[in-house]
Amino acid sequence: MTAFRHLVVNFLTIALFLLVQCNAKTWGFEDATLSISGKKDGVGGGLKEKISEGRSLANPVSLKPSETLKVLLTVKEDKRPRRPHQAFLTIEDSKTKLDTSFPFVVKENGKGKVELAQKDIPVQLLATSRPLAASIVIASFGTSTPYLHHAFDLKIETDPSAPFRSPQEPLRYGKLPEIHHVFKADPKNPPKIITLVFTAAVIAALPALFIAWVSLGANINHTTRAFKSSPISHAIFFSSVLAMEGIFFMYYTSWNLFQTLPGAAVVGLITFLSGSRALREVQGRRLAGLR
Repeated sequence: MTAFRHLVVNFLTIALFLLVQCNAKTWGFEDATLSISGKKDGVGGGLKEKISEGRSLANPVSLKPSETLKVLLTVKEDKRPRRPHQAFLTIEDSKTKLDTSFPFVVKENGKGKVELAQKDIPVQLLATSRPLAASIVIASFGTSTPYLHHAFDLKIETDPSAPFRSPQEPLRYGKLPEIHHVFKADPKNPPKIITLVFTAAVIAALPALFIAWVSLGANINHTTRAFKSSPISHAIFFSSVLAMEGIFFMYYTSWNLFQTLPGAAVVGLITFLSGSRALREVQGRRLAGLR
């Protein structure tokens, strides 16, 4: 009974494995063509070969400097056209194992295309005289089996008269030279001629200000009475106005904004408090009928 039970278990295991293998989906392609053409070949000219899934071309194909290699195919998953997550044409030197990949541009209907020329191939692969192995790689998410198979051999025919492209030096991470920051210079004052012109304009406007005061009824004779009634507030208010002008002058000549703002805030507060008391004194004289 034990031997019979083992036989039944093994039979069911093999049957289940074969059932899974039969239902497993695989990636592949169809209607694949390889073409190599140059500018002088015209439309429909050049080499054309058909690539079959799971097979390789018998003879190597040659790629000259002025030619372009193009591969067209239809990607399919379990015999249905699909767009995979990855589809590449990989070119490899079988001896050094150096390789590079060129992605297929695949549409939603599975139609894919890749083009390359000698300028797209790394110098390390162009330098070899051996044919390069070109393989098609198709894979995506899910449980479907990816496709990887050698498609053809590519022989690079370089121009002997053309200068050889030397490979670029690889990027190396390490200590770099010290960076010296150059900050923007501080803003300069305007030309002196402009300053003198505006200063002269302000000084010339002072007589007009005094004339306006006299025409509006300003009484300079009340200066003594004002300072007797509220000497501290008037003196501090007048001094704070002069101090604010001095702060503006220092900002124009040498101070920066961070030096100007604290001083302007303190003087402005003093001007507000002393000015309120000075205006209260003026209001008292106006209510007393003094003009």
